[in-house]
Amino acid sequence: MALPPLLLLGCGKMGGAMLSGWLEQGLPPETVVVEPHAPAMAGFAGRVRHVATTAEIPAGFQPAAVILATKPQEAPVAIPALAPFARPEVVFLSIMAGKTVAGLSALLGPEARVVRAMPNTPAAVRQGFTVGFAGPGVEAGQRDLCDRLLSAIGEAAWVEDEGMIDAVTAVSGGGPAYVFLLAEVMEAAALDQGLPPDLARRMARATVAGSGALLGASDQDAAALRRAVTSPKGTTERALAVLMREGALPELMREAIAAATARSRELAG
Repeated sequence: MALPPLLLLGCGKMGGAMLSGWLEQGLPPETVVVEPHAPAMAGFAGRVRHVATTAEIPAGFQPAAVILATKPQEAPVAIPALAPFARPEVVFLSIMAGKTVAGLSALLGPEARVVRAMPNTPAAVRQGFTVGFAGPGVEAGQRDLCDRLLSAIGEAAWVEDEGMIDAVTAVSGGGPAYVFLLAEVMEAAALDQGLPPDLARRMARATVAGSGALLGASDQDAAALRRAVTSPKGTTERALAVLMREGALPELMREAIAAATARSRELAG
């Protein structure tokens, strides 16, 4: 089943990844993308209608959903221009970090039906994980449409408590950066042990990527997979003893997630 016409505000990395996924799902060419930076639209020429500003949206255009993928700090200026679309039959899907349903409704008007979601960057390879929250008035069919839009870029899940989205932002939203950091420091440690740069890079990247694939394909939890790699009195056990000394790595990760969650709440303004 083809998707209905959409209005996308912002076609940066995440907006572009989502748009690519929707095009694979049969997105109609009358879909409108508002993006001031023309180079961001280079890969979508002729496949959707591109306008530089909200003032250029064609008169009479009626999208089934408006996707808010602009930067959070641009919301106070960019979002009110979309208020004419805030009708009960239109759902707004926001992927802006920290922006609450109430905050967006204040910018759009009381008729706005808002879904708040937080995807992550593996969406670019259709391996994203997105958690959504449906605000007041969002109908089942509108939530189903948003679920389809989010599932086009990976796995989607839903929560009934909007407050959980801040923790979601900290864990899955920022999670790719934590994994990339792991690959980065593994590569640096391999260099310290005398391995050649090309081998260190390839090994760190492949190990992190392969381990993630194994985790995704396994029905065992992460702790069980970790134990399966850790032979008693072996090399991995010795390394883990350092990483987990006095709870070092677990405590740092808890502290990091708490800091990111707090920042997400701050962004709500």
